[in-house]
Formats: sequence, structure tokens, C-alpha cells
Amino acid sequence: MKTITEFPRKVVEFPDMGIVMPDGCRLSARVWMPEDAGDDPVPAILEHLPYRKRDGTIFRDQLTHPYFAGHGYASIRVDMRGNGDSEGLMDDEYSEQELQDAGDVIAWAASQPWCNGNVGMMGISWGGFNCLQVAARQPPALKAVISICSTVDRYADDIHYKGGCLLIENFGWASTMLSYSSRPPDPLLVGDNRWRDLWLTRLENQSFLAPLWLKHQHRDAYWKRGSICEDFSAVKAAVLSIGGWHDGYRNTISHLVSNIEAPVRGIVGPWIHKYPHYAAPTPAIGFLQEALRWWDRWLKGIDTGIEADPAYRAYVMDSVRPTRWHPERPGRWVAEQEWPAPAIETRKIELIPAGNKPAIVASPQTCGLAGGEYFPFTFGPELPGDQRPDDALSVCFDQPALSEAIDILGAPEVLVRVASDRRQANIAVRLCDVHPDGASELISYGVLNLTHRDSHEFPQALVPGETVSARVVLDQCGYRVPAGHRLRIAVSNAYWPMIWPSPEPASLYLSAATLMLPLRPLAKGDEVSFPSPEGATPWATETVRPANSERHVDRDEKTGTVTLSITDDFGEVRDLTHGLANGSIARETWAIHPDDPLSASGKTHWTQTLSRNGWSVRTETSAEMRSDAQNFEVTARIEAYEGEILVFERDFEEKIPRILV
Repeated sequence: MKTITEFPRKVVEFPDMGIVMPDGCRLSARVWMPEDAGDDPVPAILEHLPYRKRDGTIFRDQLTHPYFAGHGYASIRVDMRGNGDSEGLMDDEYSEQELQDAGDVIAWAASQPWCNGNVGMMGISWGGFNCLQVAARQPPALKAVISICSTVDRYADDIHYKGGCLLIENFGWASTMLSYSSRPPDPLLVGDNRWRDLWLTRLENQSFLAPLWLKHQHRDAYWKRGSICEDFSAVKAAVLSIGGWHDGYRNTISHLVSNIEAPVRGIVGPWIHKYPHYAAPTPAIGFLQEALRWWDRWLKGIDTGIEADPAYRAYVMDSVRPTRWHPERPGRWVAEQEWPAPAIETRKIELIPAGNKPAIVASPQTCGLAGGEYFPFTFGPELPGDQRPDDALSVCFDQPALSEAIDILGAPEVLVRVASDRRQANIAVRLCDVHPDGASELISYGVLNLTHRDSHEFPQALVPGETVSARVVLDQCGYRVPAGHRLRIAVSNAYWPMIWPSPEPASLYLSAATLMLPLRPLAKGDEVSFPSPEGATPWATETVRPANSERHVDRDEKTGTVTLSITDDFGEVRDLTHGLANGSIARETWAIHPDDPLSASGKTHWTQTLSRNGWSVRTETSAEMRSDAQNFEVTARIEAYEGEILVFERDFEEKIPRILV
């Protein structure tokens, strides 16, 4: 990445600008703007997050926000209520209070003498979600949005209930947020006499969100609120949607470009869950330059040519050897002037010839261990590995070796006729690229709770032995399968630890299966290009403890239990400007017996540390999830230390009825 130090306008920074909400709650904002904005007002750009601007997102903030400010914007990074250096309490993700606060910050920014009255909103993940949700509320000053790695459907395309199946990340993310929100504000900003009171109040009111999310197992009003797919026409601001093929949120770009009536463009690269100017696998792109073109057009009224850009730009990845991490993905950029693209044809492939006996799918509960993380973000061993171990536990439909290469672009689907011997059963479908030597690389996957085959809002139990029709939609993908390789469609009824297992071992009887494969005419090379990545001066730190990520799968030969253990040590660094050191370690274990879905368990343990000049705090958060045939059981604990003295402890425990059907 090229570091830019000279900008058209000189930048000034305000590390703790207070923005007081109508109810008196003070939000803390870090703001960069041109030094002369008071004389020559500029548009504002808002990023509104719970992830702590002081020590959480500071790496990416430092690259991004001063860059925008230097090009004539007031760039505002706000700590959400109840997090970081802001006052107040947070009780859920995307709450009415959160979205109202964002709207109030937009109105506040638009009214400042240094602002020209136009505001944009941006973000990745949580920030990508809430900028779309805020746009749907149509605050008058909000003219444009850049949403990265986000979703339009909080129920079926987030970390909660993919295809109506309970994602393990539902519990995993609740554990992460319990840890993230357990940390105190910085005494240097809020004061030596206030930080402890704010911290203890925050801890006493801390929510553990897993039980709340488990109480909404169907697509009810809780999930519809904030899901902009309920009414795409509500979004009037111009939307630039960006994502990556190695991220869990890869479908949103297509949904938005296909449905938004306001100006909209989409970009999908080969990336994990990161901003695309420093993302991997490479190639990264000059995201900040692209963002400036977007902001300049919609916030300043400058003709930047953005409206002539293709509606959908995507990276079609080449086939590679399967491995848990790819530092780069060879391929090419393709462009479609409209999306869905008329040149993309659907190839229909019958997987079970008429008259054949049904294929019996009865996977061990351990099928899925090669699947990788839902949204990888550590630049480590989190991608899907060689699929052969999972293929061996699935029913596989192998196609003939290709005589010529094909480009897949879009969302493959598999239509099935299936019967189950149980009232509830899941189905997982993987599309794989099988190399001539047998290595199997995951292209895309989809899962479906078969009781949700017709509706996520009104599921219907299966009648054992009765054949039903179902449609399994796989995630969007851009992938070239070379000549000599084969496509494999692998079907299982377990996908651990991506989804929580059905309460009983089930057998599925597939009497018909059809693959619907979206094929684009073979690209001859790059059809569009992007500038090389640029950024402002990087965050100045010293490393106290280096980062390290590890994954281990262990089989207890006595009990048969298989355990996936993950340790992500994010290291510890010290800020060279204000001296705050922060460190964190996440530990997860996911255990299951191949024959017993009720043996499934998940455990997490997070450690967070903050210190400066003899002052130090530490939080330890742990959580565990199990289930029987009738209930989910969830427990959690917070311990908070000042120095080595325990100053707070709290336990959570709840049993939630299991009503996925």
C-alpha cells in the first residue's frame, strides 16, 4: 500500500469530540477535517460502531479517515452508545436506540458550520449493516452510503439462521460482543474520576445476546426490523456495496444491485472480512480512491464518471490448490453493465438419473470440519481446506472432467426431492472443484433446515417418509474451473461446526437432485481495473506481544469425541501517541461425537487487557452452549480486574426451548 502524506487540504484531528444526544448521553467521536473547513465547509462521512476507536478499529481508521479529510471531508468515527469512550448502555445489535443515535449524529453533523449539509455513511460488517438500515430511515442529510461485508436480511443471511439452520456463529458472536463490550473507557479521555463508574455501570448492565437471539428461531418481527430486504425501495441514498468471496457476507452485493432503485454499484473481490485496500487474499484495490469518486459525486456534486461504471464488478478466481490460507488468488476482474446479467446462462445438470434408487444421506455429525470460518478475518488458517475429508462423509455427485474451462458467476442452486425419517433435518450442499489428482477445493455451499423449505416465518415439520421439494441456494461465487477438472456436488445432513445439528440423527432419501449452475461466457482477461491501494500514515505502535493463530482437530480414541480447538492471539500493541497498550486472546472449542447430535458443545474464553503507566485492567469472559432434544442451554461469565484485584463478576444462565420447527 502506498502511504500518502501530502493532501490537497491540511488535516486537523479531534481525538474526543463530544456529541450529545437528545437524551443527554454523550457519544465520543474521533474527527478529522480540513483545517479550513470553518471557512470552506465540507461534507461529513460517518462511521458508527461499537468496536472502540481508541484501540479497536484504530489500525484501519488511521489509514482511512485522515485520507478522506485530506480530500475535503469531515470524517467522523463515533463510538456507539455503551462502548469505547461513549456514555450510555447497549442492549442489542441494530437497536432502535442505535439507529436513532446515528440519525441524530447525521443531523448534528449537517448543522455544524464546518459541514456543507451533506452526509455520507460507511462501514464494514456492523457498520455496513447499520448504514443500510439508517439509509432506509431516510434522514434528510444522508445522501450516500458505502456498505462493506454487510447483509440485507438479518435472519437468513447473517450470523444467526442461515437457511433456517442455527449457525454456530450465533453463539460465537454473542461471546465476542460480551468480551468487546466489557472493556472500560480510556481514563485519559473520560477522566480519572469517571472511568471506573462508567465501566462498572456498563458491566452491571451488560447483555449476553445469545439467549435473546435463540428466542427468535423463526423469521419474526424481531428479524424483519432492520432487514432492508423487507422494502428495498425505502433506501433513497446512493449505495456502493462491496464484499469478498472469502467472506460470509458475499450475497449482499447481488441483492442490492438487483433491487435498489436508488443509484447503486457493486464490487466483489477475492477478500476475507476486511476493507479492500488492505484485504487479502490479494489483489487488493484502491478502495479509498473508489470511495472518493463515490463521495465526490453524491456529496459534492462532481461528475466523477461513477454513473458510467458497470453495475457489478467481480473477481473471477482461478482454481488453486486447497489450503487453509491463500495470501493471493490469481484470476481476473469482470464487469457487467447490468445485474442480473443477460449473458449469464443457467446450465441444468441432473444429478440423479430418472429411475435410479434414492441416494441415502446419513452423515456423521463431524462432517463439516473442513469448512473453515463463517467470516475469516485473522489472515490465518481460517479458510476451507481440502474438502476430501468432508466429501468422504457425504453423498457425492461427480461430473465428467471438463473438456474446456467454465466461469461460474452467481448463486448456484440445487433443487431436490427428498424424504426424511425424522420430523426435522438439515441439508448441506457443497459445490467443489476436483483436481485431476483428487484434491477438492470448495467453490460455494448452502444449507437449509428442511422444515423451512417453504418459509422461514412459518416452518412446517416433515412427515417421516413423505417426499417434499426443496431449493438449496448456495452462496454467490466467482470461480473458473479449468479444463481437466471435475465438478463435485457433495450433499450431507450435517455441517459441523458451521451449523448446530438436528436433535436426532436423520437419514435423507434423495430421489431427485438438479444443479442449476450460472455460467458466464469465458473472460479473456481483466475487463475492468482499479487503482493500486493507498492510505494515510499507518498507526504508530510498538509490539508488546506478537499475534498468532492456531487450529487443532483432536479425536479421543476412547470416547470417539472430536474436538476443534481454536486460539486466536491477536497480540498486544502500545500506541506511540497516547501510550495505551491493548491486547486480546480468543479461545474456542467445538466438540461433538460422530453418532450423537446431542453431544454438541461450544465453549469460548476471551481475555482483554488495557494498560498505561502502571494502570491496568483485564476482563475474562467465558461462555458455553449445549442442547438436549427440547432446549438450548447457554451460560456465560464476566470477570473484571483492576490490576490483579477482582472488581466485578457476573454469571448468566438461561434455558431456551428448542422450536426450530
